[in-house]
Amino acid sequence: MATDELASKLSRRLQMEGEGGGEAPEQPGLNGAAAAAAAGAPDETAEALGSADEELSAKLLRRADLNQGIGEPQSPSRRVFNPYTEFKEFSRKQIKDMEKMFKEYDAGRDGFIDLMELKLMMEKLGAPQTHLGLKNMIKEVDEDFDSKLSFREFLLIFRKAAAGELQEDSGLHVLARLSEIDVSTEGVKGAKSFFEAKVQAMNVSSRFEEEIKAEQEERKKQAEEMKQRKAAFKELQSTFKDHAKKLQMSVNKPVDGVSQSGPASPRSLCCS
Repeated sequence: MATDELASKLSRRLQMEGEGGGEAPEQPGLNGAAAAAAAGAPDETAEALGSADEELSAKLLRRADLNQGIGEPQSPSRRVFNPYTEFKEFSRKQIKDMEKMFKEYDAGRDGFIDLMELKLMMEKLGAPQTHLGLKNMIKEVDEDFDSKLSFREFLLIFRKAAAGELQEDSGLHVLARLSEIDVSTEGVKGAKSFFEAKVQAMNVSSRFEEEIKAEQEERKKQAEEMKQRKAAFKELQSTFKDHAKKLQMSVNKPVDGVSQSGPASPRSLCCS
């Protein structure tokens, strides 16, 4: 294990220092000039060695505590986080799509994508990588140095891509670009530009709010128009009723010289 190797190296270093600070052992692979140059510039490496020793010491102490049953193992990869609040640059739909993709390639269902699972992912996306390339892909976002990708680290790939922090020829850039569409139905050749999609995604939230406001305004406008149409119809209906009433009254009104029972007969006119 890497930690055991680091522990053995630290133990040898401490043993050498405890023996009185003897001469530094000759470094294999260095010629005399290089060794002299390295010995003549201790200040340049002292700080780096000091920080490395502190890190190794902390890891050794942590391992000793765990071996003695003191403390509990920590797993930074499994720490609870809310992707919707931590990755606000992405919409809920985008995060759900990324989560769906992550779970699809997490064949072991352990909450991580390891080297072999990443290899299968890149092959399915149509961009197979070398073993070293896959290791470099994980290393670029592997914050807890466990040599596998958690879901948070998987989201970091898309964050770095959106921020332009990935080289165009890198495996992570290819992964992010090809992941923008469902390649199982459209194929790799139909993959649209990742950054074009991200530029559009930057305005999703504000555009969504604007669409909601526009819909609300449209509903208000339609309601007002309906109200006006109803008022106009009622006014027209009232006018029509008044006109019909007046017309009826004019028809029933008696005419001078003519009784309501009808016009007089010629006989009655002669005898009058």
